[in-house]
Amino acid sequence: MISFKLFFSALFISIPGFIAGCSAQDSGPSALGSLLTHKQVSGLDQQILHSKSLLLVGLEPYLGRGTTFAKSAQPLRLKSAGKPLLLKDANGLAHKSSEITIAWREVPLSHSLKFGRQVVGPFASFESAQKMALSLRNMGIPVQIAHPKDWELWLPQGVKVPKGLKFVGWNKTVNSEIKAVLKGLTGELLLSGPIKIEAPDGLQLNNGVFWGPFWLKADSYGSWTLIEEVPLERYLLGVVPYEIGSGAPKAALAAQAVLARTWALANSHRFSIDGYHLCSDTQCQVYKDPRRASERVRNAISNTSGKYLTWKKKPIHAVYHASNGGVMASGNEAWSMTPLPYLKAQLDGSRTWTDRFDIPLKTSSGLKELLQEVEGAYGNSHSRFRWTRTFKAEDLKNLLLSFKNAKALPSHVRVLERGDSGRVIALEIVSEENQLQRVLRLDQIRRVLGNLPSTLFVVNESKPGTWQFSGGGFGHGAGLSQAGAIDLATRGWKTSKILSHYYPGTTYGTLQDLPKAP
Repeated sequence: MISFKLFFSALFISIPGFIAGCSAQDSGPSALGSLLTHKQVSGLDQQILHSKSLLLVGLEPYLGRGTTFAKSAQPLRLKSAGKPLLLKDANGLAHKSSEITIAWREVPLSHSLKFGRQVVGPFASFESAQKMALSLRNMGIPVQIAHPKDWELWLPQGVKVPKGLKFVGWNKTVNSEIKAVLKGLTGELLLSGPIKIEAPDGLQLNNGVFWGPFWLKADSYGSWTLIEEVPLERYLLGVVPYEIGSGAPKAALAAQAVLARTWALANSHRFSIDGYHLCSDTQCQVYKDPRRASERVRNAISNTSGKYLTWKKKPIHAVYHASNGGVMASGNEAWSMTPLPYLKAQLDGSRTWTDRFDIPLKTSSGLKELLQEVEGAYGNSHSRFRWTRTFKAEDLKNLLLSFKNAKALPSHVRVLERGDSGRVIALEIVSEENQLQRVLRLDQIRRVLGNLPSTLFVVNESKPGTWQFSGGGFGHGAGLSQAGAIDLATRGWKTSKILSHYYPGTTYGTLQDLPKAP
């Protein structure tokens, strides 16, 4: 068992740049170069960032992006769900209204700012970016994980990039910045961030109501983010029903609550460069209107209050997905990451299922045999437990930028490597006479091709220039299969047994002093 306070202290020490994306190694111009990699953003109250029960969740990122002296980006319209909203900016300006409109204005700086960096990426996921970042930090290289659009690594200009690591140099002189503007009946007022917004009866946003309080603050990309300050247990009310569904059996809902809590604890450094913890979309955990959580969801969260999974007294990387197609993936089959002992390839089914097949499933023939069967696999009623997708040469050309630019049509699609679960680790696409070649790896396969539910598939050319992908499962396949958990819960499995099945060797522990969900 580990206390929440001690855990967070360890987390801050182990993750460089946690507070407001700034650490001792990058708080000023690098000794390796005279330019900052990016403009340092103002952090929120240190007590909030260090709080043992609060999360800062980005609800609306990249606000104001695209604003110029000639035009403004889409304004942010905030509407109260009851009593008036109260807005306070960093200079003490206060405004109270049931509806508030924030516009954006490009404002000249008193003096130019010059930035320069070396950019590595893009990466298909945070996990892949983080593995590379940790490797570079182990070499003594200062690096920041950023998400201006895709995941990237930002290195100071003067640092020597390891041989073989591709990067792009970036330099920019900034003469202006985007500022938030309060629009009113009598005119506009320029605001200074961070801006706090209190909503006594909640804020209507994205077809839901959120309780806050809220912060509007600049990010590291020249735009702004609307952030909710939310207690951890309330955050789960906005995650659990949207990730697994309110109708899931009691034990499955409870398992999802434990995983959502564990995941949030282990991943609260994702947006440290921008001064908050987590996002609200699929790059993190889906977080929506917490009011809509049913009584069954509330009970699942309350009954597991403070429960989380640990490995060696630290929160595990509690990844989960919709369906694994009958075989769990190891973590390093899904992302470029160090193998984890509790995320390993194994068959997911009854004795009938596990006796029928053998791990590893490294060959297409072995995987094809598994994909032809469903009986005995857990969660086999999921709509994407088995699936097919068809890609024509023209489709692939349009998805692959190098092929599209060269107007070259793919002529061959080959699986180069599979992981132990049979998932494709490397997929090669080549044009006629091998003029162009593109190898997609790990999570990049689904990110680029887009229409593939998973990487558990075999490929056949059904006719010249047309390939059929036949596969199973929906998602990366590592950790808990939500369809499998629902199946096991209906069979009478308890929450702890479901979790130990999908994360073998982990400890089911309890954090101290966590508030219950409202």
